[in-house]
Amino acid sequence: MVKVRNPIIRGFNPDPSIIRVGKDFYIATSTFEWFPGVQIHHSKNLADWRLIKRPLNRKSQLDMLGVPDSCGVWAPCLSHYEDTFYLIYSNVKSFDGIWKDTPNYLVTTQDISDEWSDPIFIDSSGFDGSLFHDDDGRKWYSSMITDQRKGKFFGGIILQEYDHSQRKLVGEKYRIFEGTEIGATEAPHIYKRNGYYYLMTAEGGTEYGHAISLARSRKIIGPYELHPDNPILSARNHPNASLQKCGHGDLVETAEGDWYSVFLTGRPLSKQGRCTLGRETAIAPMIWEDDNWLYHKEGSNPPLLEIEISDLISDEGSLENLERDHFDTAKLNSHFQSLRIPITDEWASLSSRKGFLRLYGRESLNSLHNQCLIARRVQSFHIEASTCLEFSPISFQNIAGLVCYYNTAHWYYLNVFGDEDGTSKYLQIIASDNFEMNDILAEPVNISNQSKIYLKVVFKKAEIQFYYGINENDWNPIGPTLDGSKLSDDYVREGSNRYRPAFTGAFVGICCQDLSGQGCHADFDWWDYNEKND
Repeated sequence: MVKVRNPIIRGFNPDPSIIRVGKDFYIATSTFEWFPGVQIHHSKNLADWRLIKRPLNRKSQLDMLGVPDSCGVWAPCLSHYEDTFYLIYSNVKSFDGIWKDTPNYLVTTQDISDEWSDPIFIDSSGFDGSLFHDDDGRKWYSSMITDQRKGKFFGGIILQEYDHSQRKLVGEKYRIFEGTEIGATEAPHIYKRNGYYYLMTAEGGTEYGHAISLARSRKIIGPYELHPDNPILSARNHPNASLQKCGHGDLVETAEGDWYSVFLTGRPLSKQGRCTLGRETAIAPMIWEDDNWLYHKEGSNPPLLEIEISDLISDEGSLENLERDHFDTAKLNSHFQSLRIPITDEWASLSSRKGFLRLYGRESLNSLHNQCLIARRVQSFHIEASTCLEFSPISFQNIAGLVCYYNTAHWYYLNVFGDEDGTSKYLQIIASDNFEMNDILAEPVNISNQSKIYLKVVFKKAEIQFYYGINENDWNPIGPTLDGSKLSDDYVREGSNRYRPAFTGAFVGICCQDLSGQGCHADFDWWDYNEKND
């Protein structure tokens, strides 16, 4: 037996959907407004995971221009049948008010690492769609259904047959599960074992009341009876557990017949406090007992920070390479993503200046449309990220630099900007807290004589500290220590008297704005991201 430490996929990687194909395991996770859509990680041993694909990499598959924060791609469901991989996903367009616009799509491929098809529209009844392949060859689509009547919202779980030859849902729509007293029933997955259909759902909302519920039926359309010890996995009544927010799970069986659940989790900085790393993916061993019900193998309901997996093989090469990125390759590092739109040479070019990433300034950090920003997840409680910037702004509307970002309303930005007539340039820090902008420095730092400037951030749990230098080996702190816990789902929801989507996590990256619309550019020589011990 070998010990495996949770989470297995760290930093903003929620809503895991897992499959095994032969000796290979794959997990798909949600990406929300970040493009390309859906992260697929691969492992040989359930412990070491490597990002291998973001399948929704074309606008024809994923058009998110203008979608609100924390909308876009929700809860992908990955499945495999015969020689084909299937991926169901939502592209949520709006979530304010009583109506929710949640179109759902299906894409397929025969090679998970290759290009995926253009999407087939499924429906817009709800979100968290899932595809089950029955052993008679029929396919069934399930999802939660949104219900706007009397503020209900969560309307239970629906089921309908999907005809792959007709590329559409067919036949009667069944409402198969109303949920339990925990409430907020979503994220259905169906499994079949020993003559039973098992329906796994997430309940309790994706915060500290989150849970995994299980029901079963002899018929796929129900009726479903509830597990006697429901929920089967949760930390909702265990505020001191290391892993919190546990829910939205999926099951996988190994080739040796062992069962595991993967599920989203959060690691708060304090007891049921803020989770700066967002919702992550963890794993727990499960066991089928003689009553044909599934149980948490550890015997205690809250998942553990460390579990044991038998016959664990090494999977060298799965861990991330954290060497400096010199921007001297044909493609960007796979960990970079953009907001809502594809990364193209039009605004992020590796060829305009050899050995540099040239960013052409676009809209502001508040924009839901055409930002010029590339960033990566913060995946450890202690990280350092740095870059070297060459930038010649010609007006105060030209801005470029290093950003710590949660959404369009919440970020910290160490940046270079120009003056009124473009004769001087300065270094400043801007903080955005629910769209309230503040200049952190009493006076900007004049760097007019510097052709290049070095920028760095140290993110350590709840603390963010920026640095700058005129050479790489001479870092000077700039500004006070900032509250990094504000870049979290929990903070964004605090103090709100309405439901506010907040489902992502902290990112760190580089960006450029030209608020005049003339496309002034900034050149970044290199990028460093390094994780320290948590």
